[in-house]
Amino acid sequence: MSERHIHMAGHVTERHITRAGQGGDRDVFEYALLRVVPRVERGECINAGVVVYCRARAYVGARTHLDEARLLALDPAADIAGVRAALGAVERHCAGGEEAGQAAGDDAGRRYRWLIAPRSTVVQPGPVHTGLTADPAAETERLLDLLVR
Repeated sequence: MSERHIHMAGHVTERHITRAGQGGDRDVFEYALLRVVPRVERGECINAGVVVYCRARAYVGARTHLDEARLLALDPAADIAGVRAALGAVERHCAGGEEAGQAAGDDAGRRYRWLIAPRSTVVQPGPVHTGLTADPAAETERLLDLLVR
């Protein structure tokens, strides 16, 4: 079943409603944006990455992109190297293996849950959202392009 839906911007799109068992080859996935909050007390942030988890495919992945000019507009004294290191650590954590450090032996779900846990640091996860996908890795890239770049 599908229905027409009008967004606030005035665009009309098709929204498909999928019932249990009708997903075809698509699986449920979760994602959270990675936000850079250079001055936590101010709460201003920019999106700098996305973390995607698909339990059915045992997939967890992250893609990041730091817009240095936007970050410096929020805080001219921002630690660019430190932020890049934190974003790189998220990508390595998702990849698993020796690069993930202590999380190397953890399954994809445990690594994802650890990354999306609320924290008060410069790099923070946003709220978790869900969707359906046939290709979680491609979805990760699509979300990066749509929400970060």
